[in-house]
Amino acid sequence: MSVLKYKRTDSKAEYVNTANQIYMETIAFLTRLSSRYARLLAEPVAKLAGEVMDNCEEANKIFPSDEQRKSLRKGHLLEAQASLSALDVRLTHCYIIMWQNPEGCFTTASGRVLKAEEAKKKLDNMAQSLGEKIDKLDGKIREVMESDRKRK
Repeated sequence: MSVLKYKRTDSKAEYVNTANQIYMETIAFLTRLSSRYARLLAEPVAKLAGEVMDNCEEANKIFPSDEQRKSLRKGHLLEAQASLSALDVRLTHCYIIMWQNPEGCFTTASGRVLKAEEAKKKLDNMAQSLGEKIDKLDGKIREVMESDRKRK
């Protein structure tokens, strides 16, 4: 029997799902960069998003049953947090660059370039979504670390 939607809570491992979502949205965000900037910025930013995802996955696979495993898991969680912080800064730089020419970031399926106002709204929505997920993941990682710290 499934749990009613209003009674559902987040899983303790929800941070892994959020990290995966951040990775996918980061890739979608980076595809909006013009080719001259993408060559310089896209790969290192995507790599940071991948590091966040990988460290969350690795931490999730380690059950903190003894001090050595707790320490190893904490290391992965700290690495995820550090990469997440760096990712946030790098995405902000990408956003600032895209904001200079927002209409160049969006083309419709028919090849029509969006007007500046519409492009700015789309760019803002993408950046807002990523920012919210980054904040959510940081909070989730902190919760897991606190839970692990209290574990005997």
